[in-house]
Amino acid sequence: MKIMAQMAMVMNLDKCIGCHTCSVTCKQAWTNRAGTEYVWFNNVETRPGLGYPRTYEDQETWEGGWVRKANGRLTLRAGGRWKKLATIFSNPKLPSIEDYYEPWTYDYATLLSSPASSTFPVARPQSLISGKQMNIQWSANWDDDLGGSLEHAAKDPMLKGIEDKVKFEFEQTFMFYLPRICEHCLNPSCAASCPSGAIYKRSEDGIVLVDQDKCRGWRMCVSGCPYKKVYFNHKTGKAEKCTFCYPRIEVGIPTVCAETCVGRLRYIGLMLYDADKVLEAASVENDHDLYEAQRDVFLDPNDPAVAHAAEQAGIPLDWIEAAKKSPVRRLIQDYKVALPLHPEYRTMPMVWYIPPLSPVVDVVRDTGFDAEDKGNLFAAIEALRIPVEYLANLFTAGDVEPVNDVLRKLAAMRSFMRDINLGGDPDASIAEAVGMDAESMYEMFRLLAIAKYDDRYVIPTAHVEQAHGLEELATECPVDFDYEPTTGIFGEGSGDLTPVAVENFRMLEERQKSDELVAGGSKRGRVNLLNWDGKGAPRGLFPHRKKQDR
Repeated sequence: MKIMAQMAMVMNLDKCIGCHTCSVTCKQAWTNRAGTEYVWFNNVETRPGLGYPRTYEDQETWEGGWVRKANGRLTLRAGGRWKKLATIFSNPKLPSIEDYYEPWTYDYATLLSSPASSTFPVARPQSLISGKQMNIQWSANWDDDLGGSLEHAAKDPMLKGIEDKVKFEFEQTFMFYLPRICEHCLNPSCAASCPSGAIYKRSEDGIVLVDQDKCRGWRMCVSGCPYKKVYFNHKTGKAEKCTFCYPRIEVGIPTVCAETCVGRLRYIGLMLYDADKVLEAASVENDHDLYEAQRDVFLDPNDPAVAHAAEQAGIPLDWIEAAKKSPVRRLIQDYKVALPLHPEYRTMPMVWYIPPLSPVVDVVRDTGFDAEDKGNLFAAIEALRIPVEYLANLFTAGDVEPVNDVLRKLAAMRSFMRDINLGGDPDASIAEAVGMDAESMYEMFRLLAIAKYDDRYVIPTAHVEQAHGLEELATECPVDFDYEPTTGIFGEGSGDLTPVAVENFRMLEERQKSDELVAGGSKRGRVNLLNWDGKGAPRGLFPHRKKQDR
C-alpha cells in the first residue's frame, strides 16, 4: 500500500445559478493576458449543450483519455509512442479556434471619441486575434440558458440513445449548469501524452501542472485530455492549464473560483488514496464499475492503521487531521452523494459533482401535491424533467442506479428537514429509507446547505520540506505581459515585482478571516475586485466627491 494525498473538489450542482462569477475571476487572475484570450480555465456550461470546446465529450472524434484493451491493459485512445512520433509535427486531433471561439472586444474608441451626431455611435466587435471587424458566431457559453437549444443543445453527445426522452420546447425542456475546471486526475492522460514530460503530478498534493521550461509545444496533451482542459498559448508556444490555484492552496486559501462562488457550491479538501490501486481501478472491465472502483482507491484517515501508514509515508500529521475533516471525503465516502465526471475516460478525476435535484420539486408542485413530502418526492424522481439517463451519461458511465441513489438521498434530506423546520420531530424512517441515520442526514444538510467557510474549505498548509521554492515562484513565472499589470496572475499576492511569497498570502488569509473593516489595497490603475476582501470599500471603486463651497 502506497498512501498519497490529493487535493480534491466537489461541486453541488443544485446550488449553481450560472452567474459565471467563477469564470470571470479565474479569467482575471490567470488568463487575462496575451495568448490566452480564448482560454477559460474555469467555464460554466449549460446542459444540455455542446460545451466548450464544442462537442469535447465526443471521444470518437477527439480521441482523449484511456481505453482498455482486450488483455486488460490501458492505452491512450489517441495511440502510443509510435503513432505520436508519426504525427508529432502535425497533430490532427486538435480543436480549432472555431471549436473554442474567436475572442473579441469592442471598438470602444469609437464610443469615447465620436463627435456629437444625430445617431448613437456603435462599438463594433473586433477580433482579438486579427484585429479586424468580425461577426460573433460562437463563444464559450453560446448556448447559455438554452439560448441555442434547437441548433446546438440537440447535438449534445450525452443525448445519444435518449433522444426520445428529451424535448426542446422551452416549456418542456430542462437545463442545469455544469462548472468545469481541470480534473487533476489520479491517472492523467494529458501527462501520459506529453512527449517532453512537461506535465507532471505533484507528489505532495496531486495537483497537475505544466513545467513551462520543459514544454516544447507539441500539443499532444491537448489531444490526450478528454475534458479538453489543457490549452495552447500561441504567443508563448507553451501549454497551459488550471493550476488549482496552487500558490493559494499552499498557504491554506481556497482557489479563486471557490472563493468567489456566489452559490457557495464548491468544497475543497484532502483525500488519502492508495497509489498502488489506481491502475487496477482504472482498468476494470465494465465501465459501470469505474465509479465504485475509484471509491475503493480512497482510504479512511479515521482508521488508525491508515493514519499510521500515512505518517510512515511522510504525510504530515496536520494533513492527516485535515483529511479526517475533509468535506470532500464526507460527500464522496460517507454520504455517497458526489459522483465523478465521465469515469469512462478512465483518468480517475478528482473534481466530483452532486447532481441537481431542483426540477423534481417544481414538477411535484405543479401537480398540486405537497412538493416535499417523502412519498411524492421519491415517486417523482422517475419522472424528472432531467432524465436520470442523461445524468448517468455524465457521472456514472450510463449506470442509472448510483444516480438514483444520490437523488433519493437529496430528496430524503429535503423531506427530513421540512419536518424539523415546521416544528415537528425528526422522522428517522425517512433517513433509514435511503440507508442513512437521522444524525448523518442532519449533518449532510448542514454541510450542503449552511456550511461555514471553514467547513467548506479544509486546506492544510504546505510544509517547508514540500513547498519546493514556494517563496520566489513569481520571479520564475514564464508569463509574458504586453502591458504593465495592476495585479499579477496570482491575484493580490503577486503583481508587478511582488513575489509569490508565503507572507503575502498570509496577509490575504488574515484579511479574509478578519472581523475588522479593511479597505482593499488597490494599486494605481483600474480597480481589481480580486483585491477586495468583502470588508469595507476598495479604494478607487467610488469616485471622490469634491466638497462644494456654499
